[in-house]
Amino acid sequence: MLKAGDKAPTFALVDQHGKKRTLKEFAKRKVLVYFYPKADTPGCTQQSCLLRDLRKTIGRTAIVGISPDAPARQLKFDTKYTLGFPLLADETHEVAQAYKVWKKKSMYGREYMGIERSAFLIDANGRILHAWYKISPKDTPAYLLEALGK
Repeated sequence: MLKAGDKAPTFALVDQHGKKRTLKEFAKRKVLVYFYPKADTPGCTQQSCLLRDLRKTIGRTAIVGISPDAPARQLKFDTKYTLGFPLLADETHEVAQAYKVWKKKSMYGREYMGIERSAFLIDANGRILHAWYKISPKDTPAYLLEALGK
């Protein structure tokens, strides 16, 4: 698992508008990178909308969501809830694996691979300030505000 002080794994993924986005473009400011299992599901919607609602409170800190969903599904999710921040498509799970959030999960006795909801606050130099694995949707914004001293 990644921890504070580790170099954040880089990424180059397509966002909901088909634009390639990289971690490097957020250099010179903090960025919250959060991983969610599936766009437009109850927990992911709650988490994303709570983050959307605090954007004016967090100053220059950027927010980036990542899930295995295709860009078209990400766009639909963004449009439906007016999220207004990049939602990146990690369809091959490479970035999720690099951040150690692609895990074996179990539901109703069936095992499968999927995203473990997690969030990472990364500093302006690309180092992890905080790594929150297995975070709940409602705790994501609260932990972010606490980490930013807000």
